Amino acid sequence: MYAKMMSASVLGIEGRLIEVEVNISSGLPMVNVVGLPDSAVRESIDRVRAAIQNAGMKFPLDRVTINLAPADLRKEGSAFDLAIAAGILCASGQLEPGMLADTLLIGELSLSGTIRSVPGVLPMTELARRCGLRRIVVPRSAAAEASLLPGIEVQGISSLSEWLNGEDGAEPDDPPGAPRGFGSKRLRDLIRFQDSSDNGELDLADVVGQEQGKRALLVAASGMHNLVFIGPPGTGKTMLCRRLPTILPPLNDEEALAVTKIFSVCGKLGETRAGLIRSRPFRAPHHTISGAGLVGGGTIPKPGEVTLAHHGVLFLDELPEFSRSCLETLRQPLEDRQVTIGRARAVCRFPASFMLAASMNPCPCGGEPSGLPCACSPAAVSRYRARISGPLADRLDLQVELARQPLQGLSSGGGLSSAQAREIVADAAARQLARYAKHGFQWNSQLQGSHLRKYAKLSSDAETLLQQVYDRLGLSFRAHDRILRISRTIADLADRENIRTEDVAEAISYRCLDRAAALP
Repeated sequence: MYAKMMSASVLGIEGRLIEVEVNISSGLPMVNVVGLPDSAVRESIDRVRAAIQNAGMKFPLDRVTINLAPADLRKEGSAFDLAIAAGILCASGQLEPGMLADTLLIGELSLSGTIRSVPGVLPMTELARRCGLRRIVVPRSAAAEASLLPGIEVQGISSLSEWLNGEDGAEPDDPPGAPRGFGSKRLRDLIRFQDSSDNGELDLADVVGQEQGKRALLVAASGMHNLVFIGPPGTGKTMLCRRLPTILPPLNDEEALAVTKIFSVCGKLGETRAGLIRSRPFRAPHHTISGAGLVGGGTIPKPGEVTLAHHGVLFLDELPEFSRSCLETLRQPLEDRQVTIGRARAVCRFPASFMLAASMNPCPCGGEPSGLPCACSPAAVSRYRARISGPLADRLDLQVELARQPLQGLSSGGGLSSAQAREIVADAAARQLARYAKHGFQWNSQLQGSHLRKYAKLSSDAETLLQQVYDRLGLSFRAHDRILRISRTIADLADRENIRTEDVAEAISYRCLDRAAALP
């Protein structure tokens, strides 16, 4: 007898539909799994056999052939367990196939028959809805995640026996109309869900002084520009960067779904409770991270930190301490806003539209502003700064020097709070969204080509100033365009459509690495 079930896998961050075909024929008792399965899929037969028997059903003592189609796509992981078990039960006549029509089955089976969750439930649910399937059956622990998408029925189950006995997985305190197996406790988690990181105690007002740094932070957040703070230890570089998430506007629906899908694929939604991630991600990897950990990779390509920071902030503290090869991998994602990883069997593209924030000392010892004479030789300083290549430094829109603050005034208030800054940033972001909505992007940092020339027009005086600086500092075309984008953001902060000379002058003041490179 023959049966066909529908399941899914994840390639990159997108779901792929997998047909699980089961055929039972006369012959010696054996099970063959075909369709390019990996070892985890082959091992699933032992789990499925024990789960079926512990659910009170019979595993057929015949020749069982299981085909996972399409055969050219490698099948990995344990998400097919439930579909394989259902296919065997249907093919052996113990389960009515009609009850599983237009249904996607996702879940890992334990030996006792318990259904365990797997990474990537959200993109698999999106796939099921896109393919016109009516229902998806998932582990109860993943029902809240699957229920984030409307337009498809979600059934959450705890065990194979519960499902086979016709129990719907509902809990006694489920709210009326909730998806089966949703669970009101998970619903409360969904409602309470705030963010992947807790920034409730951080406030921009905690940073005393450093008005230039706060202004640069405001400009960077308003246009999603890349930013690096350069200064001696203890000047507030890290404090400022860690408060970036507190002044950024929340994710819109499309962005929230994209970010939540990424966290789902990486198996990180459990750490953040359930629900759409509404606040922008903030990722701060240690400087010992590898290139694959930063941008993604592996034999089976997995997302890296740049993808986990999609629509958010990637913070690299002590930038020169990261390996040179690791930093160089950032060049392509910063330019293309995506990561392309090619392997023999597939090419994966991960989204990576993030804002890079970084901090660094001016030299190995920390620099003269620390109050002590600099003990570094010119050669040591040169080697230290050379860890940041010219092409990478060119991609850092705002390069801001922070000086040591005097002791007087440190006991006074910090001035601008995160709530106040967030309102300013939100107003600037709204102006950009209204301006660029018809072009399919949102931020000034995304301006390219003809759009940049159209929306970042300069007055004659401002154009003359930029031309003089371009010639004197020997700027690249990329640096020239980044100054234009920053000028556009500064004008938006002032609620002006026209870019003035003072806007360009302020933007130029944020290019300290260019000025340093131009010195004899």
